[in-house]
Amino acid sequence: MIAALRRRSRQVDRAANRGLERAYPPLVLLRHRLARWARRGWAWAWPRLRPLLALLFKALAAGERWIRRACTLSVRATTALSGLITPARAAAFVLLAAGALLVASQFIDYRAIEIGQPGYAALPAVAKVPTVGEKTAGAAHAYLLVPLGIAAIALGALAMRRERKRLGLLVAALGLLSLAVILLVDLPHGLDEGGQASRFAGTSAVLEDGFYAELAAAGMMVLAGLLYYARPCRIRISLSGRAASARRRRPRRRASSRAKVARSA
Repeated sequence: MIAALRRRSRQVDRAANRGLERAYPPLVLLRHRLARWARRGWAWAWPRLRPLLALLFKALAAGERWIRRACTLSVRATTALSGLITPARAAAFVLLAAGALLVASQFIDYRAIEIGQPGYAALPAVAKVPTVGEKTAGAAHAYLLVPLGIAAIALGALAMRRERKRLGLLVAALGLLSLAVILLVDLPHGLDEGGQASRFAGTSAVLEDGFYAELAAAGMMVLAGLLYYARPCRIRISLSGRAASARRRRPRRRASSRAKVARSA
């Protein structure tokens, strides 16, 4: 049986060798034809692709030049802005904006009384609860926060011109005073239903946007004032200090002989 398998394997091997010998010349001919067709196709396509590739690389070069110019301009602009918009001036601008917001919030309704609010709970959001007794934020405390906001605006404008840390403390103190007025006067009055509870059924006092606006403005005044006070101050270096720093940055000379190396060690 082993001898029969050997004869069978030899027959298969011979048949495979004859098939490869017969297939080799057509494969070589096909390879030469494909190479010739590829050369002809490349010779036909390259003159037509070359202008397109040149145009593409020119566009890429132009885009690179424009990107470099834009980066240069952006660096110059940011450098100029960094010298103009310093941390102190940014904090001073926040102080000024907080004061302006505090003044504007005094003329916005800060409280209202909703009538029949439980009956509108199951209705869609389009249906609004009727309100009465709207009051502006300044009416609750006789517009006391208006001069405080104007003072904060003046201090912020002064802080943008002169870097004085005390100005930040003054604005923070004004913000704390405003917070005290808002929480001690406006909040109890805003949640007080007054005589409307006896006139209408299902009344409830709600706080409107004016209350939250003045609360945010007062908190911003406190935070911006503390930030302006705690900012890093400029350190002035005298001429002797500059000379000492220059000496420290000066590189040491290398020893030119073994004796100098030993002495330096």
